[in-house]
Amino acid sequence: MGRTMTDDFERMWADLTPIGRSAASGGYFRQPFLGAETELRAWFVEQAVARGLDVEADGVGNVVAWWDPPVGVGSEAGTAVLTGSHLDSVLDGGAYDGPLGVVSALAAVDLLRSRGFVPGRRIGVSVFAEEEGSRFGLACLGSRLAAGALSWGDARELRDRSGVALPDALSAVGLAGESVLSLADVGTFVELHVEQGRDLVDRGAPVGIASGIWPHGRWRFDFAGEANHAGTTRMEDRADPMLTYAMTALAANKQARLAGARATFGRVEVTPNGTNAVPSRVVAWLDARCSSDEALAGLVEAVSRQGLDRAGRDGTSLEVTAESVSSSVVFDAGLAASLAADHEGGDWPVLPTQAGHDAGILSAAGIPSAMLFVRNPTGVSHSPAESAQMSDCLVGVSALADTLERLAQGGAR
Repeated sequence: MGRTMTDDFERMWADLTPIGRSAASGGYFRQPFLGAETELRAWFVEQAVARGLDVEADGVGNVVAWWDPPVGVGSEAGTAVLTGSHLDSVLDGGAYDGPLGVVSALAAVDLLRSRGFVPGRRIGVSVFAEEEGSRFGLACLGSRLAAGALSWGDARELRDRSGVALPDALSAVGLAGESVLSLADVGTFVELHVEQGRDLVDRGAPVGIASGIWPHGRWRFDFAGEANHAGTTRMEDRADPMLTYAMTALAANKQARLAGARATFGRVEVTPNGTNAVPSRVVAWLDARCSSDEALAGLVEAVSRQGLDRAGRDGTSLEVTAESVSSSVVFDAGLAASLAADHEGGDWPVLPTQAGHDAGILSAAGIPSAMLFVRNPTGVSHSPAESAQMSDCLVGVSALADTLERLAQGGAR
């Protein structure tokens, strides 16, 4: 018997599982333009070449593998169907966020070929670079550059936590920078992703369709005070920025709960970071997400105001800087409804997501986009506990193949 879609998916997943995995936590460290992520990108190119796909790569780490219609089968300009996701991870992240979409896209191509499908439009499988923003602090860096939402002039100024400039990081792994692939030929983008919550678990559905993405962003909070001795400095004589930060973090939690929003201080840097010293400086990054752009602006303003008020009482100072802000995204409603309808067992659920994705960047750039979610039994993401059952993953592959088939023959819209 020949290999099946299940065999191909499981083999690819087994190839990826060890790469960048921490023996200590079981989580993944696949930061952009470093060893593990570079190995994954090379693996993707090998897989694409083995399938006879035409590989297009740019200078910032984006890669697309194209399945072209046969000679004589016309494909109008601007109608290509693009799928895929990303291969980088957050620090100590899960296995499925990103790679599931890439592996599923390759498996969907295999499934379509096994069905004898002949595309009437180009089908591309993409890998976008630095989607998580875990190294250079700007989420969806690769897709922003490809979509024209970010200029190379601005991108080249980015630095990682060690002070390495983006052009130098790219050069270190043989990437030239600046040259960015064009999405001008893309008519539709479909991204498959593990769900980063429990909505599908609660609904008892293996697959869902995204309606949109909450607006979200990252803000840097710089708290400054006065370094001093932890033992000899009276409490009333201190200008301790850690106290200001602590109150601001509590304020963010309270404001988010009151608004039904999300607010997280997940990264903090302290100077001088000594056990027996009052710090002189605390830098913390706020991740905030709300159901509307207005609500997001109001949440960040409220947290910043309370932080500034507290700084006045502590004898410290606070400066807030927006580093990355993405507006709300509403995916193409007609496309979402079409993809959700008429499946065995009924329509798939349509649900919003609070997580950012490359699909949101392409949608905002005017490319009709959609997302397929695969159920996550734990509901946990950005963590080693992130998971998906193989049976659900295979339903996702079939769903993606069906979607690509409809779109690539022009009958889905």
